Amino acid sequence: MLMTRERRPAIRTLRGWAIHVLHEAGAINECEEHGWTRDRADPHARKRAVALARQDPPDGVSADQAVAEINDVLDSIGDTCPECPDEGL
Repeated sequence: MLMTRERRPAIRTLRGWAIHVLHEAGAINECEEHGWTRDRADPHARKRAVALARQDPPDGVSADQAVAEINDVLDSIGDTCPECPDEGL
């Protein structure tokens, strides 16, 4: 019987890879109405994302660079959707 491994999605940039890891770890989500990415502010999910980045960085990228990119992406994402009127109040 032929056994196959699940293929990882093709990610073109380090930032795209970091966003994928953060989403997979549950550290970020999208506004259902507008599609903006939001930080869930979940410290456990952040730790999972950093652990994933350390364990399996993209080809040609060191674990430290991968973790740095995870942190850079988290720093650039807010926890509210700029188009949702109720969130700012």
